[in-house]
Amino acid sequence: MLISKTDQYALRAVLCLAQQPAGLPLGAAHVAHRLGLPGNYLSKILHSLARAGVLVSERGPRGGFRLARPPEELWLAEVIAPFNSLVQQRSCLLGRGECSDDSPCRVHEHWRAASDPVIEFFKQTAIADLLGEVDLCE
Repeated sequence: MLISKTDQYALRAVLCLAQQPAGLPLGAAHVAHRLGLPGNYLSKILHSLARAGVLVSERGPRGGFRLARPPEELWLAEVIAPFNSLVQQRSCLLGRGECSDDSPCRVHEHWRAASDPVIEFFKQTAIADLLGEVDLCE
């Protein structure tokens, strides 16, 4: 699998927040309950996304999390970047410290051919592209 559970939870939470009217903030516990995810774990994910500039965290009784930018301007790569190095920089499949086009490992070309389209998908797909008629945050 190319993305982890953490990546999936982050994407689901951001999609849930993107469906809120007028960018109204939602608390971490509320999002976790709506998505059926572990509250403490999701709270850590949401705080990481806020530190990364994907979300804005607002304190107070009406606080919570909301998108930092409109869903049309927020890319999937940005959402999973705090948790997934695949999108940041393709790593060597064999774990070599230095693996590049100039100094490739034995599987470099095959791995690049497989991973580049996935990386491009995450870089070129906006959160708005995944929003549809289904309410993920019912």
